[in-house]
Amino acid sequence: MSGDTIFGKIIRKEIPANIVYEDDLCLAFTDITPKAPTHILVIPKKPIPKLSDSTPADKELLGHLLLTVKEIADRAGLTESGYRIVINTGDDGGQTVFHLHLHLLGGRSLGWPPG
Repeated sequence: MSGDTIFGKIIRKEIPANIVYEDDLCLAFTDITPKAPTHILVIPKKPIPKLSDSTPADKELLGHLLLTVKEIADRAGLTESGYRIVINTGDDGGQTVFHLHLHLLGGRSLGWPPG
């Protein structure tokens, strides 16, 4: 089972999403409240609540998620201009959905510090 979060429901296709990528391990879709012209969420199909809950057994999956973000960024034409990858972890980290997810942000200059 993919968890009881909204992301689990998206993985199970119980609610619609604008899916831009899917394979056996992960799914990517556009964020419904984008913070940049390109804002895509990449989520593992395995339900890991937050990055701090991952284990050494998740090493290959975590690497796969990063390489998937790179591929999606390439396809979106972000490689030359640049992009940001964000993983919010826990309440103080700004995480609102407790299913590990990577934000791919690009399409404009992104300031620092982020917030």
